[in-house]
Amino acid sequence: MKRDPKGIIYASLDEIQADEAALSLIPKELAQRLKVFPLSLKEGKLRLLCPRSHDLNLINDLRFLSGKWIEIIPSEPFFVLSAIERFYSETATQIETSPKEDLTFKSFIKNNGLEIKRLRQEVEKTPIVKLVNNLISRAIVMGASDIHLEPFDKEFKVRYRLDGMLTEMEPITVEKKAAVVSRIKIMAELDIAERRRPQDGRIRVEGENRVIDIRVSTLPTDFGEKVVLRILDKTQLKLDLENLGFDQRSLHLFREKIKLPYGMILVTGPTGSGKTTTLYAALNHIKNPMINILTIEDPIEYTLEGINQSQVKSEISFTFANALRSFLRQDPNVIMVGEIRDYETVEIAIRASLTGHLVLSTLHTNDAPTAVTRLLDMGAEPFLVSSSVTLVLAQRLVRKICLKCREAYQPSEFIVEKLCLSSEEIKDIVFYKGFGCPFCNQTGHAGRIAVFEIMPVTPKIAEMIDRKANSSEIKKEARVEGMLTLREDAINKMKKGITTAEEVLRETSEIG
Repeated sequence: MKRDPKGIIYASLDEIQADEAALSLIPKELAQRLKVFPLSLKEGKLRLLCPRSHDLNLINDLRFLSGKWIEIIPSEPFFVLSAIERFYSETATQIETSPKEDLTFKSFIKNNGLEIKRLRQEVEKTPIVKLVNNLISRAIVMGASDIHLEPFDKEFKVRYRLDGMLTEMEPITVEKKAAVVSRIKIMAELDIAERRRPQDGRIRVEGENRVIDIRVSTLPTDFGEKVVLRILDKTQLKLDLENLGFDQRSLHLFREKIKLPYGMILVTGPTGSGKTTTLYAALNHIKNPMINILTIEDPIEYTLEGINQSQVKSEISFTFANALRSFLRQDPNVIMVGEIRDYETVEIAIRASLTGHLVLSTLHTNDAPTAVTRLLDMGAEPFLVSSSVTLVLAQRLVRKICLKCREAYQPSEFIVEKLCLSSEEIKDIVFYKGFGCPFCNQTGHAGRIAVFEIMPVTPKIAEMIDRKANSSEIKKEARVEGMLTLREDAINKMKKGITTAEEVLRETSEIG
């Protein structure tokens, strides 16, 4: 192999010798996605060919995955990908043969008992330990939010949720199904002898200055227990309001309202639409040593420095409503309520917002105007809602186009028609789409961005709430006052080449 004056490697593939130990540390699909080729493993150091020699995030991820010190050797992208295709054997791509032994798994709960100890010994054999550790570490490096392990008659399916969409991975052989589930349950300190009832637990993964929490949920099915692992990686949490997806007008308005000393701000949308992230970003923006911030959540997804966070415990009647009552005796300035679910919580939250506290919370509604009518349906008095609510924010998450493989294209006539744009608007739009590359795992998408519908409660809208106007009337007035709908904000991001027409329709088709 030869280097040019800049240190870039040039060589023929015949000059490279495959190192099975190095190849086994990085699964093939990850090597393709990250454009790295494991060249050799010597004295605990993994040498890799890679076009990006100074990418610290990449180096940290590779250290986390492999458990080895990393040395990057600069090389051209085409050479790296050619080496991957030539030298990876099928055995190097299998999940069972990609060991990750240096991850440290810690459970939150301690448990004892002779039966647990005996079962633990049965499933903590090296192949199963490596299989489960690699299953989790691969998901973390790929940026997955969830791992689904699904038992069927002839296979044990593995799916990762990447950018909000489930993607099938290599299945696990059905013979290993029971051992894999038991291993995960032991790590989460669940009862491995109990297979008839759902169970919930937690795992902590530590490595390379990262601490990642994993929520574990099991569910009995016809062919065994389905397991879902929710990965909560704080390093992936976006706590900067500027990076969430707000346009300038909406960002200015949101910042203005979260800095008010009192009132209620509601964030609405379905499960998985990024509501909690938006609230965390808001709290992170306003926190300072002079204000007391309290949160009640179910569950706490991420711990935030400088903020007092509590978790609902229904078994001891520590509900949202009871927590709110206690909060009011804790001299708070800002209160975050994970979700408003019933009249009791609404009543206390409104009272808090009218007595000098800023209250932030979430609701499950399709759009911003409907949030107001939902509070009325729960039993809140119209004059109290109009006096307390200062802003409602609805949101969705759309997948971003991969910039590495983005190209202009022409969507089908059906797609264009569903966007409901005028012929003049269509003429000025360049449609983009990702066509798949190793960087985006051949999906054409890399990451997600929020689309927003932000509705301040102006005097006119407050008057409409007082007379119990329906959500359609409120929406009409809000649009007159300048509110962009979710569809309109998504289309604006499509026009900028951030997302695709298909994503716009997928996330906003029911709300127009």
